[in-house]
Amino acid sequence: MTVRRARIETHQIAYEERGAGEPVVFIHAGLCADWFANLMDEPALAGAYRLIRCHRPGYGDSDRIDGPVTVARLAHHCAALLRYLGIERAHLVGHSSSAVIALQLAIDRPDLVSSLALLETALLAIPSGQFAADAMRAYLDGDPTAAVDRWMRGVGGSGYRDLFDAVLPGAIERAETDAGTFFGQELPAVRAWAFGRAEAGAIGCPVLLVVGERSKDLSPVFDERHALLRAWLPRAESFELPGANHLMHLQNPGGLAERLAAFLSRHSAGRSR
Repeated sequence: MTVRRARIETHQIAYEERGAGEPVVFIHAGLCADWFANLMDEPALAGAYRLIRCHRPGYGDSDRIDGPVTVARLAHHCAALLRYLGIERAHLVGHSSSAVIALQLAIDRPDLVSSLALLETALLAIPSGQFAADAMRAYLDGDPTAAVDRWMRGVGGSGYRDLFDAVLPGAIERAETDAGTFFGQELPAVRAWAFGRAEAGAIGCPVLLVVGERSKDLSPVFDERHALLRAWLPRAESFELPGANHLMHLQNPGGLAERLAAFLSRHSAGRSR
């Protein structure tokens, strides 16, 4: 990551941007600050858009924040980064807990959001399952390594570590360092977040909902959340990414990038005009 720094309120936020064109902002999911790093290199996206990703507060090279947070505050941080970068409207790509942040930003500041691509949204109206409780228990017991391992096995399967080491080496060690942000701040905020049919009705921009073809092999929760969002957002486009589970942009980045590019092309500002 070619690190640049933005002062957002009282915090330094590390970010990277490449290319020119309509802005596409990747909001990383919990635990791994560099979730979207490899997607920035995909030919379907690189060079066609102004691609932006950051390390959210408390992750990676960005400053930590003290005390409890809310999803609304996390969305506000994203809006503040857009303002810092001089961006009036952007396409947002969110994954898991960060899809929640993207949804909240689209509700709070619809003027900033051109479209939403939501990758297996952490919609906790359907609970994650036993692995989440086991991971939180390990974190509360003072074992962040075990907490991260149990969480990643729950969402990515037993082979997650080999995949990370091949695609994003060092990411799991960094996740262990950042575990306090995820388990101590972000996860409680997502659990407290209120989103249902009424809130979904406030989403006016185009939406792409993505689920991994192999996520059902780990848990039915991913498909159930996908179906619920499709019911609440009936105009949304839906896509099942082949050969992938919740670690989708590590497993099939080319397929995901091509589907994102097609969606973005259909909903570009130029076409809207």
